[in-house]
Amino acid sequence: MSDAIKTDEEWRRLLTPQEFEILRGKGTERAFTGKYDGFKEPGIYSCAACGKDLFDADAKYDSKSGWPSFFKPIDENSVINETDTAYGMIRTEVMCSACESHLGHVFDDGPQPTGQRYCMNSISLRHRPKD
Repeated sequence: MSDAIKTDEEWRRLLTPQEFEILRGKGTERAFTGKYDGFKEPGIYSCAACGKDLFDADAKYDSKSGWPSFFKPIDENSVINETDTAYGMIRTEVMCSACESHLGHVFDDGPQPTGQRYCMNSISLRHRPKD
């Protein structure tokens, strides 16, 4: 088993209750409340649970949705996409490929060059400046 795969009990010891609700419980933070929504610093966004690099700030843009949005992940293997049918909707959930934590959803209404909007929860991410 990967070091990034843990039981719920282990995650509860490592994460705050709010982080656990979103990362492991597939919750969503309220729009326009996350610390990275209007954040514009260069750097790398990694998974708040396991530290895997997920998005480059160069791919971040203001989608005006209330959540930090990116037009692509840092590489094609950094995230996993799965169909999410919760709440009577059909969406594509985005998860960290290392620890399978919930990050947000991806939509087909983003800018070029990809046309994608990776709409992420700020609480699911950690920013660090580029070295």
